[in-house]
This record gives sequence, C-alpha cells and structure tokens, in this order.
Amino acid sequence: MAVLSDDKKLLSYPSMKAFPEITCFTTTRFGGVSEGNYSSLNCGIYTDDDPENIKKNLEIVCEALPKKPQVLAIPHLAHGTDYAHLGRSFLKSTEEERKARLEGKDILMTREKGICICVTSADCLPIAIYDEKNKAICIVHAGWRGTVKHVTLTALQKMQQKFDTRPEDLHIVVGPGISLAGFEVGDEVYEEFKNSSYPIEHVAEWVPRSHKYHINLWVANRLDMQEFGIQSSQIEMSGICTYLRYLEFFSVRRLTRDSGRLLTGIMLNK
Repeated sequence: MAVLSDDKKLLSYPSMKAFPEITCFTTTRFGGVSEGNYSSLNCGIYTDDDPENIKKNLEIVCEALPKKPQVLAIPHLAHGTDYAHLGRSFLKSTEEERKARLEGKDILMTREKGICICVTSADCLPIAIYDEKNKAICIVHAGWRGTVKHVTLTALQKMQQKFDTRPEDLHIVVGPGISLAGFEVGDEVYEEFKNSSYPIEHVAEWVPRSHKYHINLWVANRLDMQEFGIQSSQIEMSGICTYLRYLEFFSVRRLTRDSGRLLTGIMLNK
C-alpha cells in the first residue's frame, strides 16, 4: 500500500523502497502554491495554470524527494503508445531539444542515473516499472485511449528490445487513477474495448442504475502485464481512485480539464 509522507506532498511505494538505488513517487494536491482548481501542488506543465506557480511546485517536489533529480523529464502526452528512450545525450540537451524529444510520448525509459522520468495524470493510470537486473526504468501513461491500444504491453516489449528485460526481473507500481466505480463511459468507449483483444467481461461492467458501462483500467493494464509473464507478486497497486478522492488527488472528471495534474516519477539515483 502506498505511503503518504508526513507533509502529505508525496506518495511512496513499499515495493520500490526496497531498492535504495531508485526513487519512485507520486505527488498529491497538497503543499504547493497554485490556486482554485489547480490547488495546490499542480505539476501539469501543459495546463493553463500560472507557469511561475508550476515552476515553484516542481521545485517543491524536487526538494521533497530523498534524492534530487538532475533533470525532470515530463512529456507532452498524446494518449497513445509512442515511446522515447532517453540516453546520456538527453542530459546534454537544451530545454528546447528536451521538449521536442518528449513531445507526444506516453512511454519513457532510461538507464541513465539522475534522469527522473515522469508522467502527469488526473484519472489516467501512471505506471512505473523497474528492471532490477538490468538497472533500467520505465514510466507509462495509461488512459483509456492508451490502454485500449495496449500501451503497457507495448512498454514492456520495448524494454525487452532495448534492455533485454525479462518478466521475472520486473517490479511494477500502478499509481492513483480512476477506478471501475468512477469510470462511467459512453457506448463508443465500450465498443473500443469490446473490439480490442481484452476479455470484455473482465474489463467492463454494466450499471443498471445509470444505464451506462464502466471500464476497469486497473484490470485491463494488469492483463497486459500478465500477458508479458509478470506475476501478481511483482505488481503493487496503489488502490487509490482519483475520482473518489479528488480532494487529495487531481481528477479531471471531478474538477474539469482546467485543473491540476499529479506527477509520478521514477529515477535511478546518482
């Protein structure tokens, strides 16, 4: 179960804390300087919040971490399956070069120390992956659009290609995101999942009260992990629903798109 820091700014994950060579975290809504729907620790660099507030919030996060990152790699998400492998050249790049490298990427991976690879979220699932043997890390942004395209399985396969990753060497954290109870969808989303390779009876549920389907992103992404050969004991689920706990964690469904974003990151410590 994820552990909240004393100042309530960060969640840490016991399964990842077992490895002192890495840092893995998710932010909350507490301890920042933003206001309104962005209150208060908004880390969404692509939101319409005051850029100075976002900059200050990211500084607050870095200071709160046990190891300070050399660089935060935060992509402009596209809700797809494109990825970026960040090597040593990324550390030497300019801000503009880094921004271009991260454009449209929902999967980041690296073996370089000091690069904190991150995704922002506010209902979508952030998924952090550590390859203990090869000392490689990956971060995945899995909203419904990415999930129906098997973004998590794609990430695992890319790690296998890049780092010779094996299922038995992996440790995975699924951070706060919307649960089955909160994720009511229209028929078009249900049809997307029905036409995918997911067993629809496991990832969708009809709710008679609202006459709507609900989708279980948690289960769908676990199925991708299991297909790759990962055991349940290797997966830590935060179990936190952003929709139900929107006072603590940002939720687009509760607060609209004009609201803050959580930051989930994983880093190989220098």
